[in-house]
Amino acid sequence: MRESSQKIIIVLLVVWGLLLLGTAEASRIKDLAQIEGVRGNQLVGYGLVVGLNATGDSTKTQFTIQSLVNMMERLGVTVNPADVKVDNVAAVMVTAELPAFARAGNKIDVSVSSIGDASNLAGGTLLMTPLNGADGKVYAVAQGALVVGSLAFGGKAAKVQKNHPTVGRIPDGAFVEREVPFDFGVQSVLSYRLKDSDFTTISRMSDAVNQHFGGNVATAVDAGEMKVQVPSAYRNKVVDFVAELEKLDVTPDTLARIVVNEKTGTIVMGEQVRISTVAVSHGNLSLVINEQSNVSQPAPLSGGQTTVTPQTQVNVTEEEGNLVVMKQGVSIGEVASALNAIGATPRDLIAIFQAIKAAGALYADLVVL
Repeated sequence: MRESSQKIIIVLLVVWGLLLLGTAEASRIKDLAQIEGVRGNQLVGYGLVVGLNATGDSTKTQFTIQSLVNMMERLGVTVNPADVKVDNVAAVMVTAELPAFARAGNKIDVSVSSIGDASNLAGGTLLMTPLNGADGKVYAVAQGALVVGSLAFGGKAAKVQKNHPTVGRIPDGAFVEREVPFDFGVQSVLSYRLKDSDFTTISRMSDAVNQHFGGNVATAVDAGEMKVQVPSAYRNKVVDFVAELEKLDVTPDTLARIVVNEKTGTIVMGEQVRISTVAVSHGNLSLVINEQSNVSQPAPLSGGQTTVTPQTQVNVTEEEGNLVVMKQGVSIGEVASALNAIGATPRDLIAIFQAIKAAGALYADLVVL
């Protein structure tokens, strides 16, 4: 009786572990797709940053002088442009993203970037800057002290710099003044767009929605879009329906892909990468040149001259090529183990993958950055 109970407990633990394993691989619909129309909007504006410690634009930046003179005239101060020095003022471009469902009075973060020859924006304050959308209308107004998060000090002979001093941010630095019109609650059909289009993923997503809500609520239109009919029980509670739908788990399918960056030597392989039977040989050619200078010193009062005689030593070594056979259908772990066995460096692996792809033995997309 005790042995049977132990067997039952072991079986339950195994089933529970498998369930946890399947759940870990799944992702929420919220993370895989987004509703059409629910998106942010880019904002941009031109402004001035004041209060800099002689690190602003120089007199060569004429548009900064013009902007400062125009601003002073709007404030009722008449100045001569020839008398204006702008070393404590910098012309900047202000960018921000207006999130979906942002209401008038909400605050958003803004980024400030110098467009003149200012050397440092630390300690500056952005003056009131309207932020326009793609339609030319003002949707937000930004103003406030910059957070640069860098330093740059030095003189004519030396300079110390950390991070990037000509770009800063203003947390909650803009007030939303205009809302993007969008009536979400009256929609009866929702369109979900996959972030990465895939037929298998969109099919699994529609099946998960139909199984949860019953009937043919969801329909896959193509590899990147799913139409969802709001059930009658949620007709006046669209927000609750979306919240219930987006927490459903779906296991996405991915393409077999290898991404390599030859500049940094970075290699990223997907789980579905497979190769056919192939033999790989690897050998490195090392060339070491060592040059030394010997000084020939004549005896005292001999009338000779001191000469320098260079000596060059060249050593050429080539590692033996190890031939490794990789069998068909091996997994990503076996591929990595086989390539590590021949002592290949990341840059060598890039060349090896390119050669395997050229031989037609790589069943994956090779993306070179």
